[in-house]
Amino acid sequence: MEIALISSVFLVLLVLGVPIGISLGVAGVVTIYQFDLGIEMLGVNFASGIASFPLLAIPFFVLAGVILDRAGLAATIARFFELLVGRSTGGLAMVAVMTCIFWGALSGSGPATTAAVGMILLAPMIRHGYDKSFAGATIANASDLSIIIPPSIAFIIYGNITSVSVSALFMAGVVPGLLTGAGTVLVAYLISRRRGYCGTEGRGSAKELWQAFKKSIWALLAPVVILGGIYSGIFTPTEAAVVAVFYSLFVAVFIYHSIHWRDMIDMLVSAAVTSSVIMFIVVFAGIFTWTASVIGVIDRTAELIVSISPNAVVMIVLVDLLLLALGMVLDAISISYLLVPILIPVLKAFGIDPVWFGVIFIAALAIGQATPPVGVNLFTAANLIQSDIDVVAKEAIPYVVMDVIVLLILSLLPILSLYLPIKAGLYAP
Repeated sequence: MEIALISSVFLVLLVLGVPIGISLGVAGVVTIYQFDLGIEMLGVNFASGIASFPLLAIPFFVLAGVILDRAGLAATIARFFELLVGRSTGGLAMVAVMTCIFWGALSGSGPATTAAVGMILLAPMIRHGYDKSFAGATIANASDLSIIIPPSIAFIIYGNITSVSVSALFMAGVVPGLLTGAGTVLVAYLISRRRGYCGTEGRGSAKELWQAFKKSIWALLAPVVILGGIYSGIFTPTEAAVVAVFYSLFVAVFIYHSIHWRDMIDMLVSAAVTSSVIMFIVVFAGIFTWTASVIGVIDRTAELIVSISPNAVVMIVLVDLLLLALGMVLDAISISYLLVPILIPVLKAFGIDPVWFGVIFIAALAIGQATPPVGVNLFTAANLIQSDIDVVAKEAIPYVVMDVIVLLILSLLPILSLYLPIKAGLYAP
């Protein structure tokens, strides 16, 4: 009875268009109240849901991304890559992908990367003959990498739920992120060659390249400073987020002189709004998860999944398909809180490494950011080019197919995810 109530309330609210965070929270609260599970636990769950040291990294990484965005660092990165490969066939498409890779390592957010890179590169791509829907789809899909390549908010959430080392997850995401990026570059090149999309008028001279490199070096060094400090053990991921804020301020104020101290209020407000949305979902999803655990939903669902097949590979592929389907209608954070608690006992039953699975899990959720009907990256790109999301989604199909192929490779070859964290001594399976 309890399971029927929490499921029906959640689904009805979702169908009515109620935001996912509110749907989760209301379903949990109604079930707790109806079956007298301890309404006083709401305050405890609310506080414990956000009183987590690893979660402190989220608002700081968000703030660092806002500062770097306002400082215009995405433009300096894009300019360097444009001079480097812009003249090649599909050069600007490849520039967009490479810029998204680097910017994703700074922002950790798909929509933020889509907006930042799109504002800079969509106009030049359209001006050089690229179809605007293709240009938008390229940037939207390349921005998926933001939650795979560290530092990633999605990895922080996963690590907080599973108590897995966030540092190990960050390191594990490097090779899969680069592999996904290489696949995206390949698709962009092949489509550009078939359609005859040319690059810029000329490749930059050695002097221009050097000048652009010097100007972009501070932006290119940001991931090195942040991640290097984590992997070397100088600071934790949460401390790294604070370092990222101070590094961003230093570069923006004293190197590029692109922001002033009076801009801080606007940047703090912007970061606070974004962070509050994330933490809102975290809190209410936490209440839903606690309620589902108390009434036995998690245990029963886990037992059902384990009973489907004794083969771990079959189970992973089925979970991949489930994540791809859910990614079309729910956001990554909500899916994490809905599924990860259920899947933890499943991982133990099959002996699946949680770090490896974390990479698979996040890579699958990343694809959902560029698939309709609620792909946030697609909506952002469609808004920038003032086009219908269906048209952009159609152009995104080849990229999604490539992402799924990479996801299957990652699902079958755990060494791609585990080699670096094990080699660096951050993780011992």
